Amino acid sequence: MNNKIKYRVAKSRIIQGIIMFLAFVCTLPLMAIIVYIFKQGITKINWNFLTNLPKPVGEAGGGIANALLGSVMLVVVASLIAIPISILCGVYLSENKNGKLAYWSRLSVDVLQGVPSIVVGIVVYFWVVKPMGTFSAFSGSIALGIMMLPIMIRSTEETLKMIPTSLKEAGLALGLPYHKVILKIILPCGISGILSGIMLSIARVAGETAPLLFTAFGNPYLNFHMSKPMQSLPLLIFNYATSPYDEWHDLAWGAALILLSTVLLLNIITKLTTRRWKVQL
Repeated sequence: MNNKIKYRVAKSRIIQGIIMFLAFVCTLPLMAIIVYIFKQGITKINWNFLTNLPKPVGEAGGGIANALLGSVMLVVVASLIAIPISILCGVYLSENKNGKLAYWSRLSVDVLQGVPSIVVGIVVYFWVVKPMGTFSAFSGSIALGIMMLPIMIRSTEETLKMIPTSLKEAGLALGLPYHKVILKIILPCGISGILSGIMLSIARVAGETAPLLFTAFGNPYLNFHMSKPMQSLPLLIFNYATSPYDEWHDLAWGAALILLSTVLLLNIITKLTTRRWKVQL
């Protein structure tokens, strides 16, 4: 009996060690990418790099202020478009699990999640850019907003499904209208999953380049108007990294480090937010 127990314990420890080793191996590509981009980009970042506009080829200096501002504006407007739609759709799907409309809506969300980003950019180009007659930041935000929808909808739906129905029944039993039960009880209880979906979707679209090539297009100047072309960090990295100029390569490495740090920070904030706002039911 003792030998059997020792054998099972040794087998369990071996399997546990293999799992831990494979989990560590999975992190090696990410660590290699982070270290390489950090080594290439850290020496390029300074105050002038963050606050100045790009300079013509051959001139020293220059920065990415237009791309930083453009990325923030594009993501903020995309969030304003996508968040209300996603939360309302997630609430509907969680409250109507077996309806025909819910079935087709859920299927559409799953299909939309697998659509390549470049296809979304092409569709928005024909829907928005061509009718407007010009590239614009607004069309770029629409493309990013469409890409944000599936993550936030499924996150909201799955979170609200885990909330006990007794909470909703208690609110209705006390005489609260249905919409107040959803707004005052159900959504606050699921705030953790909803915020996680929002942050993860922002982290995903923050580094998208393909849809912006057909919509926002890019702009070498500082632009505050959503109806005109606008620069962003992914576009700047794509254009400068593929150029033949060393000065632009330096700007691309610095911008890549800024973008990578932003995405990592958003994911860390998501984890902390989930832990902080988690409701014990």
